[in-house]
Amino acid sequence: MNKEEIIAKINGFLVDEFEVDNDDIEPDANLKDTLGLDSLDYVDLVVSIEANFGVKLVEVDFVGIASFQSFYDLIENKLKAKTA
Repeated sequence: MNKEEIIAKINGFLVDEFEVDNDDIEPDANLKDTLGLDSLDYVDLVVSIEANFGVKLVEVDFVGIASFQSFYDLIENKLKAKTA
């Protein structure tokens, strides 16, 4: 799966499951603020990532994740590590 496919898949379920306006999803936008995430939403996000990509995220993975771009990079790196 290439980076564009990863981004499209993430954005797709964010729009569908988190009811985010697709126009609000920008690489430099703040992930937490744009999604309006609370602690339960983070659990839902982790479950969605596991269901869609087959990778597990833990709390420490979110340290330093502020923008959508850093989130995309995290998922891409998790997928690369999984296949390595």
